[in-house]
Amino acid sequence: MRAYLFVKRALDVALAGVAIVALLPIGLLIAIMVRLSSPGKIFFRQWRVGLRAVPFQILKFRSMAMGAVGAGVTSAADRRVTRVGRFLRRYKLDELPQFWNVLVGDMSLVGPRPELQRFVDRFEADYQRILSIRPGLTDYASLEYRDEEHILVGDGDVEQTYVDSVLPAKIALYHRYLTEMSLATDLRLIGRTLLALFR
Repeated sequence: MRAYLFVKRALDVALAGVAIVALLPIGLLIAIMVRLSSPGKIFFRQWRVGLRAVPFQILKFRSMAMGAVGAGVTSAADRRVTRVGRFLRRYKLDELPQFWNVLVGDMSLVGPRPELQRFVDRFEADYQRILSIRPGLTDYASLEYRDEEHILVGDGDVEQTYVDSVLPAKIALYHRYLTEMSLATDLRLIGRTLLALFR
């Protein structure tokens, strides 16, 4: 396990570094689009729970109107999302800045997605194991719930639906990853994620 974690971290640093350089022109274009789409900052920062329950600020391109408040999860019908933000979220382009989170060690390329503290508190027992590894950009749950925003569309309380139905299923998939985690699993999930992005 120690050797695997060493290789996993080395892979994180190498691939995140390459991605940041290679995607810089796209990132600059997105930054301009965000700036022109609505007043406010280019980047969105939010506290999430990381390795060993240590909080960190996740980084994204801003996809909502500046100062928007509301539920901690987003449905496809959420009016807080800007027109450019809707495009970015559809293709997961808003998450590109998280390669920086990977590079500095807040996150890994593969691992359970980091959650808000209040959601972690609701499932504290489950998260004791989940938080034993770095959260990631992708994993089984990310692939299974790629269209989560559409799943959450409805007349009810979006956040309550997430807590009651979506998050428990994602937690089960997080535990599946923890059981199966290996270099082969990580490479397979990275490959599946890249294929999903280009569908």
